[in-house]
Amino acid sequence: MPDPSPFAMPTRFDGAPDRVAVVIPGVGYSPARPLLHFARGVLLQHGWTVQELWWQVPDDFSQFTVNDRIAWVERHVTQAIDAEAGACRLLVGKSLGSLACGIAAERNIAAAWLTPLLTIDPVVRALQRAEAPTLLIGGSADKLWDSRVAESLRHDALEIPSADHALELADDARGSVDVLRQVVSRLDHFIGTLGP
Repeated sequence: MPDPSPFAMPTRFDGAPDRVAVVIPGVGYSPARPLLHFARGVLLQHGWTVQELWWQVPDDFSQFTVNDRIAWVERHVTQAIDAEAGACRLLVGKSLGSLACGIAAERNIAAAWLTPLLTIDPVVRALQRAEAPTLLIGGSADKLWDSRVAESLRHDALEIPSADHALELADDARGSVDVLRQVVSRLDHFIGTLGP
């Protein structure tokens, strides 16, 4: 078998074999984008193994019903979790990735959801059922984030004033970096509470 291309992107980063975090992207928000890139860095600092999902959303995805979208995401996430043979103890998802909330609730897996889709009923119901430690981070200028729903859930939540769906501030690059710092700090604290 030929050696892999030296330019190939790694999708797995090894740490503790019994503590695997699966990182779940958004529609166009890959694990290389800032929120998920630095989430991976925090996980590695805490000694976790990180398995990133990289997916190609189908061309007709915009035509999918909500239930079809959930099924599509759940299929990918379930395969990734099952491949870890019981070692997956954390999901970190961005936006579309939060359609896997039901899996986290059913399997009692801790989760950090960045810009979860709090305007979608199945996501909210899954978060209401979730008993494992859960972190929600969203922005007040994100139309897919619902402040009242976030407050009504018993989970740890951080709302960033004026942040959009990318957790960035419009026309404010330096301010957006400060937001990223807040998100990374909260993730660091949350992951630290999960223990070894």
